[in-house]
Amino acid sequence: MNKSELIDHIADSAEISKAAAGRALDAVIEAVKKTLKKGGSVTLVGFGTFAVGKRAARSGRNPRTGETIKIKAAKVPKFRPGKALKDAVN
Repeated sequence: MNKSELIDHIADSAEISKAAAGRALDAVIEAVKKTLKKGGSVTLVGFGTFAVGKRAARSGRNPRTGETIKIKAAKVPKFRPGKALKDAVN
């Protein structure tokens, strides 16, 4: 499912226009981004938790030249599914 299909589904389920559903989805995504950028986490009970993880600096290898390169540390977004979501999938 892509974003436009998700917007269609939200519009049908909530009985709202596609434009309103698109704005609502964009607002949710923006809120998650802003919270993660501040270092916080977003927990949706029954669905899961979005959080920021830290990836340590490490050395890697350039596949083209074979030379060793340094990869700097980074913050990465992570998602941990909730129990209800896990149960729904299984």
